[in-house]
Amino acid sequence: MPTTPRSPSVERSWRIGAAPGAVPLLGHIPALWRRPLEFLASLPAHGDLVEVRLGPSRAYLAAHPELVRHILLNPRVFDKGGIFDKARQLLGNSLSVSRGEEHRFQRRLIQPAFHTTKIAAYTTAVAADTRTVIDGWRAGEIRDISDTMHALLMRVAARTLFSTGLDEDTIEEARQCLRTVSQGIYRRTVAPLGVLEKLPTPGNRAYDHANTRLRQIVADMIALRRRSDANHGDLLSTLLRAEHPETGEKLDDAQVLDQVVTFLVAGSETTASTLAFVFHLMGTLPEVEQQVHAEVDSALEGRTPVSADLPALPYIRNVITEALRLYPPSWMAMRVAAEDVELGGRTIPARTMILYSAYALHHNPELFPDPETFDPGRWEGERAARVPRGALLPFGAGSHKCIGDVLALTETALIVATVAARWRLRPAPGSRLRPEPKATLEAGPLPMVLERR
Repeated sequence: MPTTPRSPSVERSWRIGAAPGAVPLLGHIPALWRRPLEFLASLPAHGDLVEVRLGPSRAYLAAHPELVRHILLNPRVFDKGGIFDKARQLLGNSLSVSRGEEHRFQRRLIQPAFHTTKIAAYTTAVAADTRTVIDGWRAGEIRDISDTMHALLMRVAARTLFSTGLDEDTIEEARQCLRTVSQGIYRRTVAPLGVLEKLPTPGNRAYDHANTRLRQIVADMIALRRRSDANHGDLLSTLLRAEHPETGEKLDDAQVLDQVVTFLVAGSETTASTLAFVFHLMGTLPEVEQQVHAEVDSALEGRTPVSADLPALPYIRNVITEALRLYPPSWMAMRVAAEDVELGGRTIPARTMILYSAYALHHNPELFPDPETFDPGRWEGERAARVPRGALLPFGAGSHKCIGDVLALTETALIVATVAARWRLRPAPGSRLRPEPKATLEAGPLPMVLERR
């Protein structure tokens, strides 16, 4: 018999549908390759639970926030799979991809590293690093803000993790390695034949080289820190000293390496893309930009911001939240039914792949009126209270929710405030936003004209 752990709203009548446009043999894989965002956003119109075809296999997209929460809050029944298995090539068995008892063990060890007091310490230099970058800007020049933010966030992530030890050339090499690997993860996930990634193509060779080199850079840093045994107050020192509160067990070097690579990906790729989206959106909406500038001028009065200033910057928080709604970094994920289970009134056989998409939820007009409009005001007061529970999902939910969400939001707000205090950014003539769904949702090239305030 199928199990139904804490089944959501069992009395309601769920809409069950099927995605149109399946191609013989390939199913919906061509749509997921060519136009994944548009395809996913179209599915909630076909039901709360929508059948899709991945090659010859039947899969389901959970398109209702109650069903998505049910999946995320029951990791024993809805097991990690799909993209997580592919991500292990880069992330090993780190917190973001581990399962069961291993995940619980890692989370308990690592959680203290993201305590509020630690985050304040990690982010003390974020605004200073940002000032260093923008001090080199010149009025009238055109910069790709997406590439600029990725370079800045890699620098910030390296400082947060290592504080010392990585020179600028190595940081840039690690950044390029991350870019190469990120570009390959998604296509490997939806590829119908896993054998394709084993062929000696130029793309596969570049992917393998970048993955190997990135992990070697991190392994060298861990070995160096082990030899010195000094506490630098950074995230690496915290990981090396973390102990299970009951057993005293620590992470070994391989486990630390996996965690550090994961934090490099999450701390640079996702946050940088969010910032690029924010600056582009502000640059196209002067009324939003003006409110950001007014808030920064009033709250900071020319000071460089620190984390303690963030409560005085609520509009910036709403701008970031709305950008995360429109362009969630974790735009699609997968689970696998560990056993026969009932979901949305349908019996799902064991080993069936189940998809959920923050992008599809966030662009559903039944959850967010006028979903394609960038509207920070929807996160104020009564309007925010009307957002259905679970409809906003930029960082996941449950025990597998992103452990670094507060750190990421803090860094993002500090960087927005620091830049906005000095500069206006305008999209360069002829430029256009073209989001790129990869391992995370990226902004793509965004040339912007710099204007000094």
